[in-house]
Parts: sequence; C-alpha cells; structure tokens
Amino acid sequence: MPTAFRYTLSLCLFWALSAFGQQILDGPQVPSHFKVDLETAARLRPQLMAQSIPATGRYATGHLVFERLLGQVPGSSGTKFAWELRILDDDQLNAYSSPDGTIYVETGLARLAGPSAGLWAAILSHEIAHIVRRDWARRYLYQESLESGGAANIVLGDPGLPAAAWADSQEASKNLGRFCRQIEVEADREGLMLMARAGYHPDFVPALHHLLHAQGSGATTASLSLYAMHPCWEERDRELSRAYVAASIEFGHRWPEWYASPGGNPPIVVFAEAPTVKKTGSNKTGSKEWEIRIPMRCENLAGAVEVVLRADSPSGDAAHPEHFLPDQPDSDFELRQVTGCTSAQTTITFTLADSSYRSRPGVHWTDVYVLDAWGAVLARTDVPNPH
Repeated sequence: MPTAFRYTLSLCLFWALSAFGQQILDGPQVPSHFKVDLETAARLRPQLMAQSIPATGRYATGHLVFERLLGQVPGSSGTKFAWELRILDDDQLNAYSSPDGTIYVETGLARLAGPSAGLWAAILSHEIAHIVRRDWARRYLYQESLESGGAANIVLGDPGLPAAAWADSQEASKNLGRFCRQIEVEADREGLMLMARAGYHPDFVPALHHLLHAQGSGATTASLSLYAMHPCWEERDRELSRAYVAASIEFGHRWPEWYASPGGNPPIVVFAEAPTVKKTGSNKTGSKEWEIRIPMRCENLAGAVEVVLRADSPSGDAAHPEHFLPDQPDSDFELRQVTGCTSAQTTITFTLADSSYRSRPGVHWTDVYVLDAWGAVLARTDVPNPH
C-alpha cells in the first residue's frame, strides 16, 4: 500500500548502530515553498480514502483521543493540515501518517488499543509529531542531498515515496538509515510531551512497544543492520529513557491526580533486559547446570508479575501469544516464577539441569514472557542460544 510514513508496529527493522544517540545528523530544513510532500499526499488520498473508514463506532475512543491530542498541537507551523483519523481494514499492526494530516490505523493495531485511551495516545501522538515536523519532506530532502554526492543512481520502490533516484553507495545508505532512525526517535520524544500535555501518561508508550514486541512484531538487537530505517524496541527504550522522565514530570505537573487524567492511571510497564545464559558448577547429584538470568525493572506495579521461560516444541515451532498465555502451562516447554519486582533491578534466575539440553535435542529455550495478574503479556525478550 502506498503511504507516506510508517510507524513500525508490524516489523521493527534490524538495528545495529551502537553509536546512535552519540552522532546526531543535521537534517535539512523544509523551505516554505516546498510542496512535494503535500502534492504527493493529495495524489494518494483518493486511493487511501477508498480503502479506509472513519474512526467511529468501536474506534470512537481513538477519535476522542485524536481530537484531544490535536488541541495541544502548536498552531504556528505555517502549514495547514487536514487532520483526520481513518481505519484501514487489513488486520495488520501498523499506523501511517500522510503529510496532509491524515492518520491511518490498521485494524489489527486498532483492536490492540481497544478501549485504552492511553494506548491510542501512544499510537497517534507519534504520527502527529511526524506530520507537524514534516518528516516526510525532511527525509525526501535528505535523500536528495545524498544523491548530490555524485554516486551512481538506482531507483527503489519504497511505498510512500515518489519514484526517485537513490545514491548507490554504502556510506549514503548508512547515513540515510541513521537519519531515519534519528527522526523516529525525535518523533517519539515530541509525541511523549504531546501526550503528557493532553493528559495521557507517557508510560503508555513503552507499554505499547513492549506489547507489540511480545507479539513478535519487532526484532531484537541480535539481528543487526547499519541500513535499518527504524530503531528496534530495545534501542527505543534506551534512547527515550530521559524523555520518559521529562514527560512524566510534565504530566505530573498538569495532572497531579493521575486517576483523574483523560488517560487514567499509567499502565504497568516491565523493562526486561536480554537474558544471560551460562553453565554453572555441579549440583548435589554431580550434574552440570545451566543458569538463565533475566534482569528486569517494573514501573507502576501493585502486586506481582509472573515470569515465564518458554521453549520451542519438538517440531521447532515457537509459541508467540497474541495477548495472553494459557493458564495451564505445558511443563515440558514452560517454567514459571512469580516476583514482586520491587527493587531498582530485579533478576529472575532459572536453573536447568544439563540434561534438559542434552536429553531433549528438539527443545530449545527461546523466549521469556512477563505476565500481569490476569495473564496478559507485558513484555518479551529472547533467550540467546547457549551453544
């Protein structure tokens, strides 16, 4: 589908640039006479409107949140936007923003947000920030600046971009990827403050990211590329750590009674870091053991969470739940622990006999899920291969 900007909610492209956040690229300023982005949006609009419906009925929460967020958008940008929220019926976990001010949310993502005003705010504030910042135009102009470097030209069919020449250069491609990752994080930061001013706690942003990652709609830092157009969820958490704090302070100033804010109390957020796997000494029977350690931090938690270590089935099919894990675990392929997650960093340790790897060659421990008291998935992280 041709669209102008994509918020990576179905697939987080691979990430590898460890220096991101240390090197900031100077993006081009959009001249007042530049209209290519708006002209492209006008050309694509009839097709997108025919494929979408207004955000009414079961999506009315999204519409109400959208209107409230727009009330906090500065009006001095000089560009008039035709603000509108539309729903695309294709069951995918994506949201798109068009330069003209129209945001398209696919039904998979809309159902995931459901009645949660905070999750809708997390989705829409990011897209509104892209539009106000004219990030489509900034990317287009940055691409043109790369082409002027004199490298050979090729044509790439990237949805949402006019057919245009791209510099066939590794360095240019790396710079473009770095620039695109940078503007994604910048839109996240501005979206966080927009949410806070409108009455939606910023913690709904990491809650949304972790929920999407738990459903497999994202890659981890184990899969790396210098050319990625979006940062992955783990990198987003790191890059936005200070922005979360600043936006939370702004939210607290405006809404001292959190429960009375438009978004209500903030959600439980679990930051689960990458597990470590190591072989330890012998146990009482003389057998070697493996330790899987999962560092984690919880925000807004009252009660306990359950940490679930899951394995592939013998056929090699890993289980990736959509919203909930089954109440009755499969003892062959799951191990569980409950924790209050009360310290600044809580570490959960699963100890496995060496035979659990040796005697069942078809089983590999692959995923860690963190569940709330009702079994809903709060976070997921991948277990590295011990071999």
